[in-house]
Amino acid sequence: MNANKRLEIFTRLRAQNPHPTTELEYTTPFELLIAVLLSAQATDVSVNKATKRLYPIANTPQKIFDLGVDGLIPYIQTIGLFRTKAKNTIETCRILLEQHKGEVPRTREALEALPGVGRKTANVVLNTAFGEPTIAVDTHIFRVSNRTGIAPGKNVDIVEERLLKFVPNDFKLDAHHWLILHGRYTCIARTPKCWNCMIADLCEFKQKTPLPENV
Repeated sequence: MNANKRLEIFTRLRAQNPHPTTELEYTTPFELLIAVLLSAQATDVSVNKATKRLYPIANTPQKIFDLGVDGLIPYIQTIGLFRTKAKNTIETCRILLEQHKGEVPRTREALEALPGVGRKTANVVLNTAFGEPTIAVDTHIFRVSNRTGIAPGKNVDIVEERLLKFVPNDFKLDAHHWLILHGRYTCIARTPKCWNCMIADLCEFKQKTPLPENV
């Protein structure tokens, strides 16, 4: 895909949604960190349901740490891998309290040192909470990048590297959100809605889905 196509794609995505953001519900960087940590292999909807119960009771490192693993589990047990996530969350809170004065660190190295926080989670926090032009590559973004030809790659690291290289600078801050929303609602996994896609004429996916007969 050439640079002119990429520019037009992101121009259209921005025109449709000028101020995109995560669908996870949060009010502080810490709430976002925990929500993203809980969202691994889970839907944003399921995480939001859990945090709506949790955050009115405990929404700081100290308050969640005071719950302990057994106290936290009832709030998040509807989320997949909740036992592991409960342990990681409590340990993350301990590290934040002991090493960062209860604040979410603003460097990738410090974020990735937290239990359960990998590169993708760190990228989300850096981008959404702190306004860094990072791009977190999840399954949606990996699929969209490869299927459209925006930034094809064999693994998430290559796709991230190519997105950072190819996405025009003016669009890098919000590219993560545009691509994930596009993958979540239009360029879906099994049967992409090519017939209802605003960038279909620019997309290099050859087997585009025709308009269904019942639509």
